Amino acid sequence: MLAFRAQSDVVVDLRDLDFADTSLMVDLAMLSNRLRRRERKLLLRGAQPHVMHLIEMVGLHRLPGVVVDGPVAAAA
Repeated sequence: MLAFRAQSDVVVDLRDLDFADTSLMVDLAMLSNRLRRRERKLLLRGAQPHVMHLIEMVGLHRLPGVVVDGPVAAAA
């Protein structure tokens, strides 16, 4: 699994993501937890406004080790 072997932080480019739901947020939260155990960060980049809204609604941006580029990160 990628997270267990990550030698550096993991960047997820969300720029082309047209749809996201809470199941994706759960998967990203689980990934960030695995990465955090390895002292790595999960970097989320380029999310469209509706995806950023979902990230904020579920609180993904507040998890330790999660870094979000965009309006949510600036407000946190």
